[in-house]
Order: sequence, then C-alpha cells, then structure tokens
Amino acid sequence: MDDSAAYLLMLLVIISLAWLIPQIRKKILSLFRGWIGEKKTTFYLGLSLNSKVYRRFHDVIIPSGNGTTQIDHLVVSLYGLFIIETKNRKGWIFGSKGQRRWTQSLYGNNYSFQNPIRQIYRQKKIVSEFLGLNESIIHTVIYFVGDCKFKTELPDNVIKSRPGKYIKQFKDRVLSPEEVDRVVREIEYYVSESSLTTKDHVQSLRERHNSSTVCPKCGSNLVERTAKKGPNAGSKFLGCENYPQCRFTKDI
Repeated sequence: MDDSAAYLLMLLVIISLAWLIPQIRKKILSLFRGWIGEKKTTFYLGLSLNSKVYRRFHDVIIPSGNGTTQIDHLVVSLYGLFIIETKNRKGWIFGSKGQRRWTQSLYGNNYSFQNPIRQIYRQKKIVSEFLGLNESIIHTVIYFVGDCKFKTELPDNVIKSRPGKYIKQFKDRVLSPEEVDRVVREIEYYVSESSLTTKDHVQSLRERHNSSTVCPKCGSNLVERTAKKGPNAGSKFLGCENYPQCRFTKDI
C-alpha cells in the first residue's frame, strides 16, 4: 500500500470514528439514564410499599405468542397487580392517550418517543395471559422520574411523583391471599428458571416490528384497510384488528 492509499484509509477511519463516537456516547447515555430511572423507581417502591402486603418484582422478561415483553416493575397485592413503566425524561412532555408518538421538549429541541400508554397496553395483555388473570385486576402506571412537566392533560395513571401513593389508593380486594401466593410462586419460579435475556428481548422487538401479519403493540392480527379520508384517501395500509382499542398502523 503506497503512502497516499494509507493516508486515505487513515482519513476514512478518523471520519468514521468522529461520526460513530457521538452516536455511541448518545446510546450509552440513554441506557444509563434508563438504568438510573429504574433504580430510582425500585428505591421509591421499596420505601413506600410494605413488602408483606405488596410483593415486588423488577426487570422481568415474559414470553408470549408474539415475542417477549420486558416489565420494568411488577407489584402483586390483594388489591390487584400493578405494572410500572419508568420513563426518565426532562423538560416539557406533550402527548395524549390516542397519539402514536409523544414529544419531549428540552432546551428548545423536540424529541419524539413512543406513546408509553400503547407500550404498557401490550404488557398488560401478556401478563394477564401469562398468569391466567382477568385484565380488569391489572393496573398500569407510567412513572416519569426525570425533572419534567406535563404540558398537556394526561390520564391519571401517568404520574411524575410518589408511585407508592398512587398504588395504595386502590383499596378494594380483588384477589384472595391464596391467589396472591399462587401468582407470586409462579413469578418467582419463572424468574429462577428463565434463560431469557435483554438481548433476546431486543431481538424479539426487531422481529415483531418487522412483521406484516401480527400487531407489534398488542399481538392481534394485522388486516388490510383502505384510508377513507385525508391526504392518503384511497391508499391501502395494515391496521390492527383490535381497533379502536389499538390504533397501530403500518404502510404497505
């Protein structure tokens, strides 16, 4: 290899590193913030919930007929089950129950992220099927742990403080002590025996979102539909058969 070719190769390596390093750093920071957020939630739940009344599980990966789902925090009690999804975000948060994407506004920049209500909807269905429980006794909580402010009206189960207080407002017994013990035993046994890892879950996510037959949000079938109005009127797309409960769509 002559000097000019070696110089060109070195230049290409430097340019590649200059582009990749910020991307890698951004990914690492995102993972770190997520980890910190989950640890904060674990601490707050442990501090505010009596462990004899509320049995807590963290970072549980559960299989389903449509891949896997990763539960940040799962609380089991006489008053039902509680799935807590943690979001560590700062700034202003804009969104609504029906929107596909929510927006984070920070220092004049806007960032979109998946509507966590849709995300946790699928988790609820999978937990219900996995444990043989009615969905009505499974409650979902979306907990923003960062220094953020909600700039639009959000459902009551989207909170940014005191997750334990939110959970303890449910006072009606919906499970017997025997049923609670059964659920706890099943989760403990599954966690001790499961070989599923975060890597498996990430691979499952890729496969789900590439599917053209199964909805990645709730696991229902995708069916072909035709847009009836708007700029895309007449064009065909894939939509979840569970509409309007699930509003996932995918271009054909």
